Amino acid sequence: MLSTTKNILLMASASLIAVMGANLAHAAQQSYRIPAQDLGSALQEFTRISGARVVAASDLVAGRQSRAVEDVLSASDALSAILAGSGLHAELIAGAYVLRPDGKGGAAKAPVVASMDIVVTGSRIHGSGPIGSPLTVIDRKTIEDSGRATVADYVQTLPQNFGGGPNEGLTGTTARNGANSNVNYGASINLRGLGTASTLVLFDGNRPALGGAYGAFTDISLIPSVAIERIEILTDGASAIYGTDAVAGVVNVRFRDHFKGFETHLYSGTADGAFGQLQLAQAAGTRWSGGGIMLAYQFDHRGGLAGADRRASTEDLRPWGGPDQRSVYADPGNILAANGESFAIGRSTAPGHPTLADLVPGETNLVDNQKRVDLLPRQQTHSLYLAADQEILPGLSVFARGLYSRRHFDLEVLPFEGQVLIAPGSPWYLDPIGTGEPILLERDFRTEVGDPRSAGTTQGLSLTGGFEGRLGSWHVELSGDYGRQTENNRLSNVVNFNHVADLVVDPASGFDPYGGNSPALIARIRSSVRDHSLYQVGSATLRADGTLFELPAGAVKLAVGGEYRHESLVSRTTDNVYAEQPEVTDIYGTPAARHIEAAYAELLVPIFAAPDRLPGRLDLSLAGRMEWYSDVGRTQNPKVGLSWRPVVGLTLRSSYGTSFRAPGFTENIGASFNLYQPFYVPDPASPTGQSAVLGLFGSAAHIGPEKARTWTAGFDIAPPRLAGLRLSATYFDIAYRDRIGSAATDAFSYLLFRNIYGGLIQDHPDAATLAAYYASPGFQNPDGIPPSAIVAILDGLTRNLSSVTVRGIDFDLSYTQPMLGGQVSVGADGTRLLTIAQRLTTGSPATDVVSTFGNPVKLRLRGHAGWSRGGFEAHVTVNHVGSYSNNAIVPAEHVGAWTTIDAQIGYSFPRPTPFGRARLALSALNLFDKAPPYINNTAFNSTLAYDPGQASAIGRVVALEASFSW
Repeated sequence: MLSTTKNILLMASASLIAVMGANLAHAAQQSYRIPAQDLGSALQEFTRISGARVVAASDLVAGRQSRAVEDVLSASDALSAILAGSGLHAELIAGAYVLRPDGKGGAAKAPVVASMDIVVTGSRIHGSGPIGSPLTVIDRKTIEDSGRATVADYVQTLPQNFGGGPNEGLTGTTARNGANSNVNYGASINLRGLGTASTLVLFDGNRPALGGAYGAFTDISLIPSVAIERIEILTDGASAIYGTDAVAGVVNVRFRDHFKGFETHLYSGTADGAFGQLQLAQAAGTRWSGGGIMLAYQFDHRGGLAGADRRASTEDLRPWGGPDQRSVYADPGNILAANGESFAIGRSTAPGHPTLADLVPGETNLVDNQKRVDLLPRQQTHSLYLAADQEILPGLSVFARGLYSRRHFDLEVLPFEGQVLIAPGSPWYLDPIGTGEPILLERDFRTEVGDPRSAGTTQGLSLTGGFEGRLGSWHVELSGDYGRQTENNRLSNVVNFNHVADLVVDPASGFDPYGGNSPALIARIRSSVRDHSLYQVGSATLRADGTLFELPAGAVKLAVGGEYRHESLVSRTTDNVYAEQPEVTDIYGTPAARHIEAAYAELLVPIFAAPDRLPGRLDLSLAGRMEWYSDVGRTQNPKVGLSWRPVVGLTLRSSYGTSFRAPGFTENIGASFNLYQPFYVPDPASPTGQSAVLGLFGSAAHIGPEKARTWTAGFDIAPPRLAGLRLSATYFDIAYRDRIGSAATDAFSYLLFRNIYGGLIQDHPDAATLAAYYASPGFQNPDGIPPSAIVAILDGLTRNLSSVTVRGIDFDLSYTQPMLGGQVSVGADGTRLLTIAQRLTTGSPATDVVSTFGNPVKLRLRGHAGWSRGGFEAHVTVNHVGSYSNNAIVPAEHVGAWTTIDAQIGYSFPRPTPFGRARLALSALNLFDKAPPYINNTAFNSTLAYDPGQASAIGRVVALEASFSW
């Protein structure tokens, strides 16, 4: 760790709370012209001019009026002038202006339960940000200014996020990073590329139910953007605060629980082809003495993206100098003779039984499957959010929040392909080489069966309710949460090749494998697969935080809490494709359930405080959490954070802690589904070149949690004499061990690469060990290999196997100044990964996989520039994804960088229109329609000419937005 200290001066982080710095109260002066108006609008204009962040509950601002400001002032003086007479004042907390009631002035009394005493992600203490940790805050205006329609769209632009994993563009193209779990085409967050299960996503600090076939990720496609206040992203380990999954970071979605007024939002976007987006959203809320209610509804519709509309959606890579990977399962198809020679069935052949004269030797009919599928599905989402609170006694309030979302999808997908055996004597038999041996027919059945289609519905429900109040200086909360996510989908128009084989060998069936069959016969081979999953989570929490005592430097604060959580998963498949009769199976031994008990404590200690001179201010944070899992056991995790502001405008910070991820239900099923099988593998030590081994496949008996050690160090600079300039940097080091995985797919390479797989090889096993495996229920021996022939046991079980170390730098630079008659802002933020060192086992060598296929690239960068004057705004964003190596093929190939430009112009009308306060915006995403870089992306079932984990094939999207509020 000490050897990396030299990198600290290069570090960078997108921490918008820390980025403001405590210097704002002393910043240089700027020109303000803000008329008297409702306070919320005035604060938005203040934020635009100053670049400062203001945090306050909606109910605190609602109904209050601002004072006019027309002068050259510092940010703090301008804000004080705006708030004059409102009954509010501003305090600097973790670099942000937090509005609080001052108990005087002509304003209505705020609710006793102080939602304005904010809890920021990374801390359980009200009014305190995460000490020493990097934090990024994304408000709703930032999302609107990006031109992105949904939260899921915006998250893909974050430099810290990796697009590989469960995201809709990857489903069906790869199983890497858990992409195959996303059967309902949802969207996830994957910080640092450590997997979606290693990023904890919260809704207002609470865990929602997980999505995917195995409960693999939080589906952020279900979040309505109209209901979002802000998104807080903590980019270091936080299991000491939040428990499992908080390894790479925490993403906390904050909702507009205290919104007052009415707001309508319309969005319409289009791209080449049938792809289009439509969003209609409405929010409404009201506040009364001691309480209020807020309701938001959003409808999203998006057209599908057809592969035929995009050049990069092809299996024929010859235009880029690559291979032709088109499928041999065409229509008309091909005959594969006994000697392996292929004969194409003539294209002019009528549907039905061909003759020998119709066969073309030495040629193969091909079909480009990617031109017949959808790259992205058609999606339609309804979302409803409700929040209410009421003071029932002085100092005690009751609250309730609920989110319900329903998303439907459908798309054309790749076909199931299979060879049809035709034996001599069959009326459909052709013998192109005269051997009298069986032949194989390779044919695309879609002409008769129809295009395979996947369609389904995801429903998500999150409910929270409880009581919160004050006991002196302490906040106390008792709450309960319930979440469930149900996913149902159906894959239709799939060929059951078992039924095809049965019909082909039965001459009386009348089924012609070459085509021209009746609808009744086609119905006998048309099959489907249905998947159903239900993930539920329920919890109860008691937490409290407040001041323990005062020190000369300030108050020592403590947060303590206890939690109980219950999780369950049901995942079921009804398969009518691979079997003679439909089979219903519970995937990997589900249903499964477990309960978790947890206790935590967090202490904030101000060490010294001299805000305007050396040594400045130093704060220390200590946190710890213990959890007891019914199926995993106990785990405990500490965290320490330091924040030092030696002089005004400079903050140095660092954090250190441990985190963990509990195994998912499908990872901790034990040995009940294991397979033990002897087979032959290449062996350079054998005279014959191969040896008999016993392979162990399935799951180890006792899988524990994955564990991580996270260290960050960084700084935030905001020079008082250079107003508008802010620089943040964070160096991060994540050592992640005991990762759950398996090397089963590499079993045939174990003996060839002992330096890598040596820890998974047991040479010369004793007779008793072999006898036990040969006698076990999971033993199969199709080759009849005796135990005496076994030279080694190869461990392909899923277990706590591998480790990975990720090191890198986040950076964020911005500069805002009055210029050109308005306000100009420029900046850049990004992530520079230094290494992703992976080890398959403890004893195997480390391999750096950064900037390789299926992993994050070294550099992701966003540059931005904007200008505003009056109600006019213009924004330009440059998105850059660095180049990388496609090491999935031999020899490895270079994949170029991908740089796109987004632009938006908008206008906010200075006076309310007949429709209320209005804003119109025109956006162009990927303005110059930059195609994704070419890659030979060959998977087990198809090929693409681009990588959907690093780039999008959508192309230019032009969108018009309109917002009205009153």
